[in-house]
Amino acid sequence: MIETYQRVRAATERLAAPLSAEDQVAQSMPDASPTKWHRAHTTWFFETFVLGPGAAGYAPFHPAFAHLFNSYYVSVGTMHARPQRGLLTRPPLATIDAYRRHVDEQVLALLRGRTRLRADGPSMDELRARVEIGLHHEQQHQELILTDLKHLLSHNPIAPVYRPPSPARDDADDNARVAPPLRWTAHDGGVHEIGFAGAGFHFDNEGPRHRVFLEPFELASRLVSNREYQEFIADGGYRRPELWLSEGWSTVQREGWQAPLYWRPEGRVFTLAGERALAPAEPVCHVSYYEADAYARWAGARLASEQEWELMATRYGDAQAGVFADDERYHPAPAPALANATGPAQLLGDVWSWTASAYMPYPNYRPLPGALGEYNGKFMCSQLVLRGGSCATPRDHIRATYRNFFYPASRWQFSGIRLARASA
Repeated sequence: MIETYQRVRAATERLAAPLSAEDQVAQSMPDASPTKWHRAHTTWFFETFVLGPGAAGYAPFHPAFAHLFNSYYVSVGTMHARPQRGLLTRPPLATIDAYRRHVDEQVLALLRGRTRLRADGPSMDELRARVEIGLHHEQQHQELILTDLKHLLSHNPIAPVYRPPSPARDDADDNARVAPPLRWTAHDGGVHEIGFAGAGFHFDNEGPRHRVFLEPFELASRLVSNREYQEFIADGGYRRPELWLSEGWSTVQREGWQAPLYWRPEGRVFTLAGERALAPAEPVCHVSYYEADAYARWAGARLASEQEWELMATRYGDAQAGVFADDERYHPAPAPALANATGPAQLLGDVWSWTASAYMPYPNYRPLPGALGEYNGKFMCSQLVLRGGSCATPRDHIRATYRNFFYPASRWQFSGIRLARASA
């Protein structure tokens, strides 16, 4: 665990390394947070849930940090308003750097057995379990650092570059590639079990494992491409109310949407490697659930349920084949050639797939005890499930049972479209 702790914490610092102090403090919208805040909040998590209750004699690094860097854990105290995180120019970046170093030293001392445990606190096994949750929590925030930063930089008219293009990470032929023909993989349906089972880490919302009944269905062999989405736009997709859910149509009218987020005029797109030509074969991304659903209707298909998606991903998902944050591309790649494939590709990595499933508890779900029970359970209302991870997700963070969730109008995540349909 010590090696994993050091690796995950160092990965956050590598993401922040190219950023100036100004980059790290700005906030472009209420749903996004500054990089400095992400770095402080993930540190606050270890201080609050590991060191505070577990290390004998531990004193908080700064008494105000309990309020400034709490996110939504009401049971542990008050919090600074989320839309105002970008106003926290103080404490300065150097203090956050020192905060991270201090907490890292204390957590490592605890894990190495050099710190005495509190007599009235959790056991060492429980503290290790909390550290493990904290590391996966930090990996979630590593993805948010990238998505929030992309939204921030996209508002700058000089189109700043976060990560310059590299031949080792970027295929210069992407713009010339053609997505392979879309095929369908059938599933017989019936009664199946879904949810996490076995050894290893999982979040509480991935279980308990339970049975579901599914009608026969088919899943598309790849994600929807930019070219296919361009055809939807050219056919009046954003002007045809019959394709849209009522809330989706209202959102399109109110927000003036005419294309996915970050698409620019004249076939250009903003990426973390700067602005460039839109590659037709790459998966369309930064679309809302409303857009994904409207496209599926236009295409004569639908979005998969999360149960359908999980069954296919359990059988065919390959984390080594997808693009993840580890690859430092930070942008989805075209689908591989599928002529000899036995099932769907791009199930893991590249872009999160919107599903048609509401984010709700599984049968017999129970949140974790105490404050950590606020992590997932209290958000099971008015949100939709996404599956599969993205090019901003750490590779060892994802699995077939992982349930992400966002509000249906959200577009700043690397979210895309996977089609499904009833079996013929």
